[in-house]
Amino acid sequence: MTGSVIRKPMQEVLLEKSQSGPAGFVLNKRQSMGDQLYGQILEQITSGRLPEGTRLPAEIELCKMFGVSRPVVRQALQRLRADGLVHARQGSGTYVMARPAERLSSFAEPQRIAEFLRCVEVRLVLEGSAARFAAERRSPAEMQAIEIAHDLFAQEVARGQLSPQGDLAFHMAVAAASNNDFYPLLLEHLHEALEGFMNISLSLTRTSPRERASAVLQEHALIVEAIRVQDPDAAEVAMRFHITQARRRMIDRNRD
Repeated sequence: MTGSVIRKPMQEVLLEKSQSGPAGFVLNKRQSMGDQLYGQILEQITSGRLPEGTRLPAEIELCKMFGVSRPVVRQALQRLRADGLVHARQGSGTYVMARPAERLSSFAEPQRIAEFLRCVEVRLVLEGSAARFAAERRSPAEMQAIEIAHDLFAQEVARGQLSPQGDLAFHMAVAAASNNDFYPLLLEHLHEALEGFMNISLSLTRTSPRERASAVLQEHALIVEAIRVQDPDAAEVAMRFHITQARRRMIDRNRD
């Protein structure tokens, strides 16, 4: 069915989600309308009701179906494309390209997933930079704190009892080693979204083959080693790679 046009059945699927009120959604004040529309389409992709290869309606049709403006639709589609879930074919339309693991929806509402993925974009810049400065500036005591946090997380992996707190402790130790108080403060400010993302990511990891947990631990180990040998470039690359991989593990069922 790849590349086929599935207009009416797919419209019916989306219309089921757009009939909650005259404006398309019940607005959540904490989230943008774009993220909420993103979440509703994501839910249909995750459930398999919009399988790979399905063409989405045109932007103007989505506006009418959900009672939202064109910029809102474009924002949602842009986010879906950025996450690798849909892709646009010039002159043809937007098609579903990938589907997350179906059990993803059991760990968080789709709209919350959209919020957590936006947090990842901030983390790439923030934590990549923090890791770079940690490699340049860390003291022996700060290096020891990073290693202790890494070892504790490794023990959680060995027990199969991964926790957001253990993962967050490692990332906070790296931020603290940057010797710039703003890095840990900013991570604290992102705490709710950061812990939410980690909770989903680790929940998927706990219910996956052990190889997935081993991959997470190996990514942490690469960060630790780069900071230990004081290689700023390697530390930043390792941290950005780890965060990017965590994002991909969440949204791509082929990595599940």
